[in-house]
Amino acid sequence: MSQLPSLLETIRACEVCKHSTPPLPVEPNPILQATARSKIRIIGQAPGTLAHASSRPFTDPSGVRLRDWLGVNPATFYDTDNFAITPMGFCFPGQDTKGGDLPPRPECAPLWQAKLDEHMVGVELTLLVGMYAVKHYLGPAAKRTLTETVKDWRSYGPTIMPLPHPSWRNNGWIKKHDWFAEELTELRRRVDELVTRDDADIGVR
Repeated sequence: MSQLPSLLETIRACEVCKHSTPPLPVEPNPILQATARSKIRIIGQAPGTLAHASSRPFTDPSGVRLRDWLGVNPATFYDTDNFAITPMGFCFPGQDTKGGDLPPRPECAPLWQAKLDEHMVGVELTLLVGMYAVKHYLGPAAKRTLTETVKDWRSYGPTIMPLPHPSWRNNGWIKKHDWFAEELTELRRRVDELVTRDDADIGVR
């Protein structure tokens, strides 16, 4: 029997950053979704203000853009048998003086990501969304910049794909790098292949 449900319950009860220095500036509210049947795993940065308020990941303009990149609707996106969402930081980290989100809390990933890796072996495609996930999972295999890493996504094999963050703060990047829109065709193809597959017909899990 999968131990993932127990792990998710433990993560959702976590308050480590509440007692760290500096403490989390809001009440801890770890936000993630996953099942042992999840086919695609999204590892992003951390929940934003709207996700924190709704307790649901990507319930904001970033989520709208990400779903467009993936070519899926909200029902498909929030079906946990399709997508697991396990960001580098599970709680909204607060905002900086300019109104942008702070980086993911440093306590979170070392505590939980390896444990999730261990219990999510059925994932067939992992999307590393943004530089925090890329640095953590690709390490020295990442290129000098996130742009170079995303552009060279084919070198990371068929099961991992690095992506920029879908935040509005990356509007300029997206406009400047028009090649990225062309690469989304392959991303959508791979996502569609996984979410429309009937596992019962082929005896998967």
